[in-house]
Amino acid sequence: MHYRDLDVVERELAEARAGRFHWEPLAFHLAGIPSYLVVAELAGNQVLSGSLPSPEFPDALRRSAPAVWAGQAVLSLAYATSAHGARGRVTQCAGLLAQAACQVGHAVLAARGEWVTNEKRLLQRAGLRDVDDLLAELKPGTEQLVVTAGAVRSRLERALAEVHALPAT
Repeated sequence: MHYRDLDVVERELAEARAGRFHWEPLAFHLAGIPSYLVVAELAGNQVLSGSLPSPEFPDALRRSAPAVWAGQAVLSLAYATSAHGARGRVTQCAGLLAQAACQVGHAVLAARGEWVTNEKRLLQRAGLRDVDDLLAELKPGTEQLVVTAGAVRSRLERALAEVHALPAT
């Protein structure tokens, strides 16, 4: 099956309009991709000949997607801290903190009703580029990793609060 087929796009647009989507892992995407990615690509299209629809970000998806992404970020942050930070594993801790930042980036942009087609400018668009400075502080030693993971968690929670997308705890 080709994911660019219009029947797939139409199905995913209908799902997005209903506020439903699923997450798929994809190489080179830290947070993975949402099934509505093909709709985002259509929305940002540059038609060379003929016409194609340019879908708006559905209100139902704007209400549902932030909580899903935020929930994934909470899990990534918890595991980064408890499974890796608390044991001094710098690389795994850093990777999960970066993943959580991208997941929150998706949550923030979904709450704003902005389509995302890749992660290249995700943190910048979501106002999270300052997470780079926090991750640059990661150093070996469990205390430092746990402190930095806490700082990243606090920063991401502020971003979620600003768009009213804090997950229920």
